[in-house]
Amino acid sequence: MSESNSGMVDVATLYIVPTPIGNLADITQRALDVLANVDLIAAEDTRHTSRLLSHFSISTRTFALHDHNEQQKADFLIEKLQAGTSIALVSDAGTPLISDPGYHLVNRCRHAGVKVVPLPGPCAVITALSGSGLPSDRFSFEGFLPPKSKGRRDCFQALADDARTLIFYESPHRINDSLSDMLAVLGPERQVVLARELTKTYETIHGAPLGELIDWLAEDSNRVRGEMVILVAGHRALKDELSVEILRTLTLLAKELPLKKAAALTAEIHGGKKNALYKWGLENLE
Repeated sequence: MSESNSGMVDVATLYIVPTPIGNLADITQRALDVLANVDLIAAEDTRHTSRLLSHFSISTRTFALHDHNEQQKADFLIEKLQAGTSIALVSDAGTPLISDPGYHLVNRCRHAGVKVVPLPGPCAVITALSGSGLPSDRFSFEGFLPPKSKGRRDCFQALADDARTLIFYESPHRINDSLSDMLAVLGPERQVVLARELTKTYETIHGAPLGELIDWLAEDSNRVRGEMVILVAGHRALKDELSVEILRTLTLLAKELPLKKAAALTAEIHGGKKNALYKWGLENLE
């Protein structure tokens, strides 16, 4: 059985190593120690990873493991692990397996009795959620949206009544189409937060009712650049915005004022959404 390069890592062990999603300073010291001392690094893109390793003066050998070869190469890597090799698994950015390769390898390692050690670290889902202002006690990460409109609309329809905060990944060239499909299913009042270029120079986290968010994106083409995280308020969270106190104010004002004006004043008083208040009034007061 071979020995690992240093006592900092164990032999016959697969390490799951998160890497920065933008800012290289976000890498942990433990991640650097593991990458420097394992026998082999299984990387989604060896060219991308080599730049990261070079920045930190790490010379560990790399091996390509991506969506197109993972199932074929998993057995080969397990054989090396069982022979005593220590391996680190990395993706291009963030935590491996989270909409990135690695599931098949880790699954087979667990079934084969190979030790798997996951390291905590950067993850766009959690970074975006923590800064979104949306409820974070219950959430559902749905990964990348389907590439075609029908698939996206079916996805949104299936999740329309979900009470949890919903989180999606999306690419710049599909963001406008995806939000348009979301609008058709969820309506303009659903609160949505768009997080882009997280941890990078032009990081942006912007939240608004979906209809307003689409208009905001259209104002500046730079706002659709970079990788996107879309966070959508859960169905119950939308209803909770119309509290008993808010609805009481609206009801009282609507007795003396036109509904549209009453909704606008109520929104100003309580910080609510006037369109949602107006819609509720149409359904319940007139």
